[in-house]
Amino acid sequence: MRALAPAARRPTGNSPARSSRYNTLVTEASTREAPPAVEPAPAPPRFTLRQRIVLRIIIAAGYWFIRLIGPTLRVCVSREEGAQQTVGQRPLVLNFWHAGIIPATYLFRDAGIRVMSSNSYDGEYMGRIIHKFGFVAVKGSSSRNAVRALLGLRRALQEGWAVAFSIDGPRGPRHKVKSGPVALARSSGVPLSTFHIAVERAWVLNTWDRLIIPKPFSRVLLRFGKLIPVPADASDEDVERYQQELQDSLDRICGFAEENVAKVGTMEFPYYNRA
Repeated sequence: MRALAPAARRPTGNSPARSSRYNTLVTEASTREAPPAVEPAPAPPRFTLRQRIVLRIIIAAGYWFIRLIGPTLRVCVSREEGAQQTVGQRPLVLNFWHAGIIPATYLFRDAGIRVMSSNSYDGEYMGRIIHKFGFVAVKGSSSRNAVRALLGLRRALQEGWAVAFSIDGPRGPRHKVKSGPVALARSSGVPLSTFHIAVERAWVLNTWDRLIIPKPFSRVLLRFGKLIPVPADASDEDVERYQQELQDSLDRICGFAEENVAKVGTMEFPYYNRA
């Protein structure tokens, strides 16, 4: 989804199967408040020379692909009643499926969103790519250093930033919600938000998450789900219920977006102009 970017001004806040159309993946708030991009340090020595060379190639290729394809996408933003009102609204705990990470990187760029980034080789290059788009990585994953990462994300929420989870990552199971975001919402008092990005025409990789790569000039439907507040005094049983509510929300908006993405550009689903 790199060292932390320098501090910025404190913000004030405000699974269905893929369609056969696939053949073989923010702010309305001012981006001036996002932390300025800082060139990440060289790859750490835990990687071999060959890995570091490949890492630089992947980062450069990934960055320029997203930078060139992103502006060609024809995007509509849709929301359920009670959903977040702007793409850059914060603080919120954002949740989405890992498959949509590429279009999400472009649509939510330069908003200073904090994300959990694993220490794996895959996590390293993805973290460095999204860093170039204004995201800030907090190291950790659901399997390693999770507590440290969640504490860092809670601190970011207290400072008024949004945080985001590719909620079935880093290795699945695909389209299954994990407990971390609900626990974070309970401890921070910040509500959960969900979104799904449907892409009309895309390449789909044969990976565990079925990663989608948008084709140029594709229609894209970004659908937000209703906010889910989690009370600070929620019991463990309540947490399980909110986790199921989060699962239901993602399943629901995923189905809606996939069913309606072909209508983007009509009166019902007008194009989104971020400017």
